[in-house]
Amino acid sequence: MKIGLIGLGIMGRPMAKNILKGGFTDLLVSDLNQAAVDDVVSCGAKQATNKEIGETCDVVLTMLPNSPHVKAVMLGANGVSNYMKEGQVFIDMSSINPVASKEIAAELAKKGVEMLDAPVSGGEPKAIDGTLSFMVGGKQEIFDKFKPLLETMGASVVRCGEVGAGNTTKLANQIVVACNIQAVAEAFTMAQKAGVDPQLVFEAIKGGLAGSTVMNAKAPMMIAGDDKPGFKIDLHIKDLNNALDCAHSVGAPVPMTAAVQEILQWMHSHEGGQKDHSAIAQYYEFLTDIKIGR
Repeated sequence: MKIGLIGLGIMGRPMAKNILKGGFTDLLVSDLNQAAVDDVVSCGAKQATNKEIGETCDVVLTMLPNSPHVKAVMLGANGVSNYMKEGQVFIDMSSINPVASKEIAAELAKKGVEMLDAPVSGGEPKAIDGTLSFMVGGKQEIFDKFKPLLETMGASVVRCGEVGAGNTTKLANQIVVACNIQAVAEAFTMAQKAGVDPQLVFEAIKGGLAGSTVMNAKAPMMIAGDDKPGFKIDLHIKDLNNALDCAHSVGAPVPMTAAVQEILQWMHSHEGGQKDHSAIAQYYEFLTDIKIGR
């Protein structure tokens, strides 16, 4: 199977390496960042143009920032789909608006190209160790055929429905993650203001009902003041914008999502957009003049 992967950013680069480690060694890659391309090529991939990827690959993967980027790469004037033919498959691993996923799938269907939308959760650490969670939308038979490929990058690969269902599920995931991070920051700020060590609060509650994967990953970062991005605030803003758009289009109430989005937007406006989303805690630090755990 010849595979093309376009997008070698924070997530795409380690994901490409895990594809190679998983035994899919006929991998063509493309990215605007030549250093990222060189790094993956040094692991066994081959550099290619988008045209070469479209013409020669059985399956084309993308891992790009947002809907406009995926549309431009696939459907633009020199888009990959211009060079694809019936029988090829496109798998978009980006986190985009599900409406855009459906639009792209409809255009590809005109050429006989099938599509899966397969966004991921887990951030850079899980991209590196190959334990991402894939939420996939598309036909069952296409999902079954390419599930082994996705399993080289993820520990969980679940089909959620037809095209668009993957990104709808990802938006639900991002709402839960954002609200959870905000709740942890708010709770630990209250504890410290009340004179209780947030580290001890974390140790006491992480094994109970309040415990979560989000808390285990992000509470230590808040306490240490570590805002190195595993998942950037600006990317979470993008995801919640898509979530709000989706919710408004279907008439779903999302007041908590809107509240968290305002905090993330405040962080963006105060030079926090490139920080990890756990840096939501710094919003509370600004309001209270305390630093959690320090």
